[in-house]
Amino acid sequence: MLTYQRKPVSLSLISTDLPIWSMVETAATLYHKDRDQFHILLHEPTIRDTEISSIDELPILPNVPKPRLLWLEVSPSRVIMTMQGNGKYCYRHVWERGVYGICRYWLQDDSLNLHYQLRLRNFTRNLLVQGRPIPDYLRLEYELWSQQLRMGHYVLELEIHH
Repeated sequence: MLTYQRKPVSLSLISTDLPIWSMVETAATLYHKDRDQFHILLHEPTIRDTEISSIDELPILPNVPKPRLLWLEVSPSRVIMTMQGNGKYCYRHVWERGVYGICRYWLQDDSLNLHYQLRLRNFTRNLLVQGRPIPDYLRLEYELWSQQLRMGHYVLELEIHH
């Protein structure tokens, strides 16, 4: 049974030990796939390729990049998040409570021929999905690892407003 609804959402990513904080408020489409399994689709904001040091350096006509789609597959025990669509950069995270999951990042050069893959691990400390029949809250706490080096502790939260 596949049903869908359009809802406003807030998505935040916070590091508890690094100066990283990001929040997105947008509309998302929720697909109720199976019992306790949902797909949530939303557009991710643009990441600028260049830094702007002052307001005077802002371009008159904004650069309009390809849209990037965030796709979350949510169940009570596992979350998969995939970002695709920008052409140069995409990623896929797999989180499962109490398990070391995989984070993959794909980078493409300007010629659009070469693909580079960066693979990291994550350890999911806590995964909480609340709300019935449609979830209204997701909290994911995880550590990111590169071989034996811990690269921070992160909290991903998704609030679905009704």
